[in-house]
Order: sequence, then structure tokens, then C-alpha cells
Amino acid sequence: MLTVALAGKPNAGKSTFFEAATRDSVESANYPFTTIDPNHGVAYVRTACPCLDREERCGHEHCRDGKRYVPVELLDVAGLVPGAHEGRGLGNQFLDELTNADAVIAVVDAAGATNAEGEPVEVGSYDPIEEVDFVESELVEWLADILGRNWETIERRSRSPEFDVDEALADVLTGFGATEADVAACLRAIDYPEDPIAWEDDDRHELAEVLRRETKPILVAANKADIAPEENLERLLALDQPVVPTTAEGELALRRAAEADLVDYDPGDEEFSIVGEVSDDQRGALEGLQDTVREHEGTGVQTALNESIYEMLDRITAYPVEDQSKWTDATGTVLPDAHLLRRGATPRDLAFAVHSDIGEGYLHAVDARSGRDIGDDHELEEGDVIKIVSTA
Repeated sequence: MLTVALAGKPNAGKSTFFEAATRDSVESANYPFTTIDPNHGVAYVRTACPCLDREERCGHEHCRDGKRYVPVELLDVAGLVPGAHEGRGLGNQFLDELTNADAVIAVVDAAGATNAEGEPVEVGSYDPIEEVDFVESELVEWLADILGRNWETIERRSRSPEFDVDEALADVLTGFGATEADVAACLRAIDYPEDPIAWEDDDRHELAEVLRRETKPILVAANKADIAPEENLERLLALDQPVVPTTAEGELALRRAAEADLVDYDPGDEEFSIVGEVSDDQRGALEGLQDTVREHEGTGVQTALNESIYEMLDRITAYPVEDQSKWTDATGTVLPDAHLLRRGATPRDLAFAVHSDIGEGYLHAVDARSGRDIGDDHELEEGDVIKIVSTA
């Protein structure tokens, strides 16, 4: 399962985002370091279910009238403060937990209502752009420190005739989630001395910057968009990276209201309707939230999750089935599983995603829409329904 980590300074709304996205109750409060131990939960990205191409909806527990929700792991860790890579605050714990993340959502207080330490201040008195910069900077400095601490080992290994810099760096960075292919791609993007002994701090820092972009892409959730000064949102949206205005509190309120049958709302909808009996105060709050949702085409929480997986990580959703005509598994469940694969994945990749034994015994695959066999080099597309034939 892919993992998305929520990063940001204390009190920016990470825990509220986490609770809204996972509906797992966590402690949140108006003071720094409310989160000490990391929270792990399951969130869902949303895509169009293939059942929309059939006469009836599939009825799967994660399909809501053709809106398919695919699970990902969501990680909420201790708040980040400047100097975290040096151990300030709970920084070391934060950075260690981040190693397993495939993507990072930097939850930023777009309202500028908290300072660099996460302490409440007047709305608009702190520049949220600084939050974006320091989250990225802390990750880069952390990586550079990892390289620096292990460089003597790499220098010793370089004296061997069989030395390979890609392999040596991959060994060092495995714990960070970097593969040898990642390291090779990053080295191709920079100029560096062939002899590791000749490397300087600037060389390692440049490699750390490229590694961060390659292995920990960051999407900015411009949170508290409902109270943020317009200028702040405009400046954040002008950044040269993915930015999504969000209101985590609004999303949490909507999910609670939907669970209480007060509103008709599915996560990611760009509007909702009040369907239950509500008090005057509740109606006023919901109508105010409606204005925010319409202005930003949703609360942004689902959009941020979707863009982190489908855009930043460039994933597609594929659905393996056993019965190619009914699109079911052996028990008759329609479209039982959804797998997030890298764009360009093949039927064999899907087979391995289902189970290593299925992949090892892979024979061929059938496109369930057309009923035709597809080649091993066929590139799957979003929403493909595939029957895998395997000896396993």
C-alpha cells in the first residue's frame, strides 16, 4: 500500500486533516506538539469506478454510485519546527517516521495564524510561504546529514576495484526509501567528482536536493483556506509546485454530518445538500461551509490526496478479476480489488501486485472489457479490468 505522510509545523491542521481523511479519532489542540507518537491510518483516493461502463453499479463497499475509493496509508507525525534535522522539537522522530513515505503533503497554515513554532498569532501575521520553504529545507538538510555521516564508509569502499557509486549510495539510502534506480537517476541529474574522496559538502547537498524531489515529492495543502487572506492563497497557488487550498475542519464537519445523515456528501464532491433535520446554528454553519466548498470546488482534502497519488506519483488504478465476463472474483464479488500501479505498468506487474505467487506463475492476461488477450508488454491504463491467467 502506498504511504502519504502529512508534514508541517505544529498547529497547522495536520491532525485534523488526518482525522477527516481517515475518520480515526486523534488528539488535536491549539498548542504545539499535540501529536507525539505518529498516527497511522487508512485514507482513500477517489477515481471513477469501471462499473460506470456497465448497466448496474458494482455495489462494492468502496464504491459509491460509481465513485471508487482506493486505500492508501496516511501517516501523521510530530510537528516540524525549524532546526528539526538537528533534533529541535520532535524533529528526529518526525524525520525517521517519514522514511517510509512515498509522497508528502505539507499542511500549511494559509491563514498565517501560527508562527514558525506553531504558536497562535493574529490571522495574516505570519507568511505561509516560509512554511513551505522550511519543510522542504528540513528534508534536504536531513538527507544531507545522512550522506555526510556515512561518507567515510563510501570513501573506504571506493578503494575497491569493484566499487560502484550507485550501489554504495543506494546501500546508504535504503532506509530513506531510495532504490538504486532512484540514486542512478539523481546522479545523472547533477555534476559530481568521480572519486568520492573529492566530494565536498556542496556536492552532497546538491544530491540531497535532487533525492528529495525524486523520492519524497511534496504537495502543499494550503489549509484554513476558508479564513486565509486572499493574498496568501494567491501567493501559494503561484508557487512552482502542486498546491491545493484546503479546509480540513470543513471536511471533518462534512464527514461527521454525512455519518449523522444530516447532509448528502461523498468525499471529494464539489457540493453537498442538507437532507436532515438541523438546528438554526447547524444550518448557518453548513450554509457558510457551502460557500467555501463552492468557491474552492470542494474542501480540498480529497483533492490533495488524489493529486499526491495520481499526479505526483503518476499512478493508475487497475482491477484484477477471475471472471472476465462478470468482472468478479471466485466468490462473485464484482470488481473486488483495486491496485495503484505506476504508469506504464504491464499485466505481469499487476499479477505481482496481486500476489508474488501469481506473478511468478503468470502465463497471460485478458482485457475484460474486450475479451481479448493482451501482450506482456501492454501498458495498462486507468480503469483497466484484467483477468490474469497464472499457474498459481
